[in-house]
Amino acid sequence: MIVTLNHLTKSFGPGRPVVDGVSFRIETGEIFGLVGPSGCGKTTLLRMVAGFVRPDAGDILFGERRVNDDPPQLRRAAMVFQNFAIWPHLTVYENVAYGPRARGLAPEAVEERVQAALRTTRLADLAARKPAQLSGGQQQRVALARALAVEPDLVLFDEPLSSLDARLRLELRGELRRIQQESRLTSLYVTHDQEEALSLCDRLAVMNAGRIEQIGRPEEIYRRPTTEFVARFMGEINLLPPGSPWRAALGITGGELAAFRPEAARLGGDGATAVVRSSRFLGSKAELELSMDGAEPLKIWTVSPIEPGTTIRFQVATGDLIRFPTT
Repeated sequence: MIVTLNHLTKSFGPGRPVVDGVSFRIETGEIFGLVGPSGCGKTTLLRMVAGFVRPDAGDILFGERRVNDDPPQLRRAAMVFQNFAIWPHLTVYENVAYGPRARGLAPEAVEERVQAALRTTRLADLAARKPAQLSGGQQQRVALARALAVEPDLVLFDEPLSSLDARLRLELRGELRRIQQESRLTSLYVTHDQEEALSLCDRLAVMNAGRIEQIGRPEEIYRRPTTEFVARFMGEINLLPPGSPWRAALGITGGELAAFRPEAARLGGDGATAVVRSSRFLGSKAELELSMDGAEPLKIWTVSPIEPGTTIRFQVATGDLIRFPTT
């Protein structure tokens, strides 16, 4: 099902709206990410799509149907929360069966849906357990199975991995992507975690202060941000304003703001000469902070740490530079 948002606006008092004229379209079967800092309006937007908050202006369309006035239970949307929101006194099976039963399905249909959802989420062997007997990752899979069992037109994810530790987040990230691709669920995924959004979503919208800054595929958003805010929010970046000594050293011309990601730097060549101020080993890479007389510090990533105080040379390919128009 295609979901379309047209010029949605929502205020909770005087001043600038929390959501300010937002428009985008979620294609059938895609996972569309909504990412931005805390307070940017992404959760309010999600709750408007779910039916928990009514927009002040604009339209929400599920297919061709305008759903602004429809209550949540009539929208055929399921929500997966960050705190799992599963019944602690019910077994895994009973939690997953709750939605289909509440919709009045026949017992055979309930059984079929529950078993299909448990197989998809790899929970069939845990069907008789209570939530207290499960890990955090298993509980989140129960919440996802419960959403799948009602066969929704749209699944809404409200920062579903934020309460898990780093290892579980990585594990569940892969599981969520697998399940979404196998089930071809149309999904709206809200998160403030940039890496999570980049790895999970087919397309992203980056929000800032109630408005959309940029919409695109993850690689496009990361490699070709259209605004300084998007560039800063979607990962580490070095910004080189006009007049920065780094620009001349790296052969960067033009009057607009230039930038490059730390991984774009290549050691050696005829580029800039810099001194390593600090070096941190991060497992898969090392982060170097570089200095040059009269210039702001830069960060680059290398395979191995380099001793602080070492003088190095590095360069950045023209194709790896990001440029923003001056304002």
